[in-house]
Amino acid sequence: MFDGFTAETLARIQFAFTVSFHIIFPAFSIGLASYLAVLNGLWLRTRDETYLTLFTYWKKIFAVAFGMGVVSGIVMSYQFGTNWSVFSDKTGPVLGPLMAYEVLSAFFLEAGFLGIMLFGRERVGDKLHMFATAMVAFGTLMSATWILSVNSWMQTPAGYSINELGQFVPEDWWQIVFNPSFPYRLTHMVLAAYLTTALVVGGVGGLHLLRNRKDAHARRSFSMSMWMLIVVTPLQIFAGDMHGINTLEHQPAKVMAMEGHYDSHPDGAPLILFGIPNSEEKRVDYAIQIPYLSSMILKHHWDAPLDGLDTIPDDEEPPVAIVFWSFRVMVGLGFAMLGLGAWAAWRRLCGRLYDTPLLHRAAIMMGPMGFVAVLAGWITTEVGRQPFTVYGVLRTSDSLAPVAAPAVAASLIAFIIVYFFIFGAGTVYLLRMMNKAPATSKLGLRDGPIRTAGITPIAQTNPDAIPGE
Repeated sequence: MFDGFTAETLARIQFAFTVSFHIIFPAFSIGLASYLAVLNGLWLRTRDETYLTLFTYWKKIFAVAFGMGVVSGIVMSYQFGTNWSVFSDKTGPVLGPLMAYEVLSAFFLEAGFLGIMLFGRERVGDKLHMFATAMVAFGTLMSATWILSVNSWMQTPAGYSINELGQFVPEDWWQIVFNPSFPYRLTHMVLAAYLTTALVVGGVGGLHLLRNRKDAHARRSFSMSMWMLIVVTPLQIFAGDMHGINTLEHQPAKVMAMEGHYDSHPDGAPLILFGIPNSEEKRVDYAIQIPYLSSMILKHHWDAPLDGLDTIPDDEEPPVAIVFWSFRVMVGLGFAMLGLGAWAAWRRLCGRLYDTPLLHRAAIMMGPMGFVAVLAGWITTEVGRQPFTVYGVLRTSDSLAPVAAPAVAASLIAFIIVYFFIFGAGTVYLLRMMNKAPATSKLGLRDGPIRTAGITPIAQTNPDAIPGE
């Protein structure tokens, strides 16, 4: 099946496959945890039962997504030791503590309060339950912070030296954690997670509005999600612009690939909207472009010069076609989100937000597009970093463990089968939960943990009773 692939290529495919599956769930759970905190807070303030019902509905979906996110990410740490042991050895003194901080602080925080958030309202009271919900949300953001710090350091390494063994050793932890691309990358990812959640909530709300326009829970969730789109999407576009300028400064080859600039443009570069990158001929075939707009976007001057890939050695160029198209998918979906939010805002002004079936169908179609945009964004940043694992310092080919291609191929096939079976079933389960109306009882997660003790007072009086109900 994978005959002809080198061990390096197979190892890269394996890691890309597992991380692509994994990122779907954290991207959703980061935004959903904050949404749950908002819903719970609004219920405590207003005592509007609509918020409580929505909180109960989405917390059960969050529990499943959170669990799948944790499980799908575990295998990546093993891949660092099996397929990428040289990378782990060389970067371990820097990245190891950061990953440990993520587990010891963020993950333990959110996991520790998760049970209280799911089952503890009647046991600890509303205020402590709200605190637990806020801690889960804060924990997801902390987790994103540490992980993005690790990834950003690999993109823009700082605060290190290299010892006699060729290992990266820390010199300044402030520079390591708060490396040049970290603030931009963290902001971009967190906003992406919020937009992803808003699209899912909006799609589910649109589905139930099509079934019943008077459904108060569907109305409330749809309204909140559309507000999120119209407010956050412009912020995300602005953050993306700032991130692009930062990337141009520190990773110019990545931006050249994103823009499709094989040649330098000393008098202003065009923005290539669409085309077919031709790496053999070093050009973009059938290019549809707007003169000078790329210079305006990246340097804020119409005639600002921009270097092209002709200034980069061939062996340091990223795969242009992949980066070129993934970037356009991400940007295109971003503007589609803005369009959906603007459409909803217009219908809200007209007093027809809940009476526009075409808008609701559009929201359903856009429901999964946040995940596609997140994947496209990560493909852009990770493939654009090639051929380096630590940009400009450590090549991917020098990071590989001494593994044979058949062994990597066998584990890759195993991952594909297991991941599609387990997480495919989990995704179907999530969709079935979302297909039910928010007011549905027994959505999929019981109201409390089931006690399996053989003899309890309630079991003696009513053998058919289920504790927690």
